[in-house]
Amino acid sequence: FENFFPRRNMNQKILKLENLLRFHTICRQLHSLYQRRMLAQWRHVFSSAYLVWTAQLYPQPWQTHALIRTALSQHRLLVTKKEKKSQKSQLSSTKSKKEVEVWIGMTVEELARAMEKDIDCVYESLLNTAVDIDSLEAHSHLDEVWIKEVIKKSGMKLKWSKVKQDKVRENKDAVKRPQADPALLIPRSPVVTIMGHVDHGKTTLLDKLRKTQVAAMEAGGITQHIGAFLVPIVLAINKCDKAEADPEKVKKELLAYDVVCEDYGGDVQAVHVSALTGDNMMALAEATIALAEMLELKADPTGPVEGTVIESFTDKGRGPVTTAIIQRGTLRKGSILVAGKSWAKVRLMFDENDKPRAREVVHWRKYEQEQEKNKEDLELIEEKRKEHQEAHRKAREKYGTLHWKARSFIKYKIKKQQQPLKPKEKAGGDSNVLPIIIKGDVDGSVEAILNIMDTYDASHECELELVHSGVGDISENDVNLAETFHGVIYGFNVNAGNVIQQSAAKKGVKIKLHKIIYRLIEDLQEELSSRLPCIVEEHTIGEASILATFSITEGKKKVPVAGCRVQKGQLEKQKKFKLIRNGHVIWKGSLISLKHHKDDISVIKTGMDCGLSLDEEKIEFKVGDDIVCYEEKEVLAKTSWDPGF
Repeated sequence: FENFFPRRNMNQKILKLENLLRFHTICRQLHSLYQRRMLAQWRHVFSSAYLVWTAQLYPQPWQTHALIRTALSQHRLLVTKKEKKSQKSQLSSTKSKKEVEVWIGMTVEELARAMEKDIDCVYESLLNTAVDIDSLEAHSHLDEVWIKEVIKKSGMKLKWSKVKQDKVRENKDAVKRPQADPALLIPRSPVVTIMGHVDHGKTTLLDKLRKTQVAAMEAGGITQHIGAFLVPIVLAINKCDKAEADPEKVKKELLAYDVVCEDYGGDVQAVHVSALTGDNMMALAEATIALAEMLELKADPTGPVEGTVIESFTDKGRGPVTTAIIQRGTLRKGSILVAGKSWAKVRLMFDENDKPRAREVVHWRKYEQEQEKNKEDLELIEEKRKEHQEAHRKAREKYGTLHWKARSFIKYKIKKQQQPLKPKEKAGGDSNVLPIIIKGDVDGSVEAILNIMDTYDASHECELELVHSGVGDISENDVNLAETFHGVIYGFNVNAGNVIQQSAAKKGVKIKLHKIIYRLIEDLQEELSSRLPCIVEEHTIGEASILATFSITEGKKKVPVAGCRVQKGQLEKQKKFKLIRNGHVIWKGSLISLKHHKDDISVIKTGMDCGLSLDEEKIEFKVGDDIVCYEEKEVLAKTSWDPGF
């Protein structure tokens, strides 16, 4: 801008002068034209000398243009000299500009500090540029072009700093190898996922195929553990041993999901099986083997191991345990593995055939631990018993001189003072929140439970609050958390030792252990329902219709009376009543009188006539109205949450 405005002013002056000179020339030309016309008219009057004088007095246009050009050239020469002087002064001022040392990747704050300016100066310099000022923070990094822009607009000189760049580290990450030569590949077993709904026989089917008894150990629950074994697989329609089984219906329904069986022209093999009785298990195995051969599944068994972790958990006896699919190479004992940001050395490898022995070892260690705890508990109980006996002896000595009635009264007062608070009193009356702690045997179990809890949609009834979730047996820390938050502990396939259970009982903490996931969820639904306020339900005792209306005088008041006939059940004076007209309840309350003829009665049965009056005098009876006698009962509410089981 400093260079632009002086030049612009000079150009404006030149244009102004040129316009003035042009205007002057036009005026002279018009005047000359006027003179020539006048001379033509008076040619016979004037002499030739006069004409010569006139021509000399008024110069020709070409002479005027020559004068203008001379004046303009002189003016431009002056302007050029001034511009050179101004440029020289600007060059001298540029030499005196402050140098700012900058570097690539500079932040807004660092640039302002280097310029010895406020941060706002940097922001102002970047206005009306492509930079989003709103998203620019003090620690934001600036590109090279914007650093130059700020320095330029601030009237300073740029100097790039020779900062030593950080040495680029060599990539040491482990990456997958390039695809193997097809000639090196050998046939491999297929990786199979068995899917099905709850109680559709997945575990039993696995039992028959791998000859193990996971279902018996699981107590009918959902299989949360993955066993490594070899199966080929196809569509297995299970429970075909039942009389109501309809395999064809299943095949037709699968068509909607683009699963077309061979019977309907597709390429999906369907085998009718019964996992319970073992029917057609061999046919299922043969079908899956045939499918695996058609797929020609192959893998490279050479070189470093590559695979995918399916499941991991920590076992007390074996430490960290991982179930993995080896996709390339051969895994051996002693191999070093890297997964994510962790590494480990393979100490043991086992498949489903090693599990029984591993369980046997773990169960024995747990048994030894429980025996040790029981021994400690017995010692503690014996110590407490001695303390109790000593305290009882001292108490007898203290009350030995008192009468038995006095002793009983003192003991009653002490017991009343020591009476613990009820759980609801402990919770401060906040019954619309259920804090829970989830513990499972492996990550897969906990994840399955938490996924079901994610479907909870009844927070308007009772808020479900997850305090903690983890893997392993119930610990003292879990009990302390539950006591603090007045919550409930749920365990799936885990244990709670005697000491833990005793501690929980003393602290009023519920521990609920399950081996089947949907039983645990049902228990959770019941616990949620118990936190809801009771629902008041009306139970009809009797109904009567109004046949006539009249009024009686009691003192100075006229009381409306309805003549009724009991149509159903009986009317009981001490119960509650409501008046219904055209299907709408217009009154609820009590009766002040119920008479049969002239006798006051408390109960009147079906088919009998009666007269009755209400505790509301402003209510008018109409023939055809209905009187209903009912009682209210409190019923436990049930949560509206449906997890889908």
